[in-house]
Amino acid sequence: MQPKPSLDPVRKGPLAGLRVVELAHVMAGPVGGLLLADMGADVVKVEKLPGGDDTRRTVPPEINGEAASFMILNRNKRGVAVDLKSPEGRDFVKRMIDQADIVLENYRPGTMEKMGLAFDTLRQTNPGLVYCKITGFGITGPYAQRAGYDLISQGMSGLMGLTGEGPGRPPVKVGVPVGDVTAGILAATGILAAYIERLRTGEGQYVDTSLLESSLVHTYWPAALAFATGESAGPMGSAHPVAAPYQAFPTQDGWLNIGAMSQSLWVGTCNALGLPRMAEDPRFATNGARMANRDAMVEAMSAATRTRSTDDWVAIFEKAGVPAGPVKNMKQVLDDPQTRARDMVIRVEHPVAGEIDALGLPIKFSKGNGVTRRGAPLYGQHTAEVMQELGYATTEIARLNDAGVVHVRPVEEPASVSLTPSPTATAETVV
Repeated sequence: MQPKPSLDPVRKGPLAGLRVVELAHVMAGPVGGLLLADMGADVVKVEKLPGGDDTRRTVPPEINGEAASFMILNRNKRGVAVDLKSPEGRDFVKRMIDQADIVLENYRPGTMEKMGLAFDTLRQTNPGLVYCKITGFGITGPYAQRAGYDLISQGMSGLMGLTGEGPGRPPVKVGVPVGDVTAGILAATGILAAYIERLRTGEGQYVDTSLLESSLVHTYWPAALAFATGESAGPMGSAHPVAAPYQAFPTQDGWLNIGAMSQSLWVGTCNALGLPRMAEDPRFATNGARMANRDAMVEAMSAATRTRSTDDWVAIFEKAGVPAGPVKNMKQVLDDPQTRARDMVIRVEHPVAGEIDALGLPIKFSKGNGVTRRGAPLYGQHTAEVMQELGYATTEIARLNDAGVVHVRPVEEPASVSLTPSPTATAETVV
């Protein structure tokens, strides 16, 4: 029996005690910071002054005036607001980094260097620092100085050449910013690998990844085809380039994905559809034959799948032991009992927006998942708190706030709230 993940609210998470300074905005960097924060790290998000993270103004949607796009990516973090063009502001950030284990940033190439916060400078006073940079194209190569968007990376990585209905149709990007999100995941992975090495050697290092690489990493199958044949796969709708049937089929009330990736599953599919003779038809008897005659196979299967509802087919295929599932919209996914059972929808208490739903941590730990946390920080909410921890006197904090070097939110604003599993169901980055 597998151990059941604990939801003990006292648990602080496996990364408790790890100190992270997040100099990141919009999506790619904040996703990486979110993962580290959800696993227990103390992540301090540094926002520019004035204005803060651009996602604070990415509305609609908003809840009680707070941008939903900012809140979903920045929970569990403390927030400070600093004028990074000011020498005293940069000194504040430098003092934070000197006491940190990790820096995560996704500014344009050269930005940190111009501020005097390059890795080579920071490591002189913090030799164990793990520094991670996310860019559009990486820090080496002919495109190293280019700015990047998720859309651009999807086109240049081949993803848009693989996504869509078929030849002759307009290019289509993946419906979510997959490059941004994956870059954040890769950043968190690289950071933790470098930190493990630091535990052995005492030395930090520079880690970098990019939107181009985070998009390209999704192309293992098409890359294998290109390496083996010298040919480039094209868009095939929901179909698979080397296996059939593996795609969506119409039903009475929607769509059904059928994944018959082996010969035995093909036979099971035919039996489930009430078409046992189809398994022996020479046109479809092997995977190679099915690929060569895909249109005829899809037509025959679609005629059968249209006769029942999606739910009916899911039950039939589950009984037959063949992987199949519905094509759901976002609301259906969030309300799904499996989504809820895995705590992928959680309830977060925000000091202004109130109690809101959010996506949970997609990694579970038997010793606990660190569910007691904060909602996304209000602008400048923890500036004074962090400065005090670094030894700034109250009078100095007030002076820097009055001078516009930092933004200190009034102390009467709530400082922290809790994160709990939700009850029963009810943009891209420039780097």
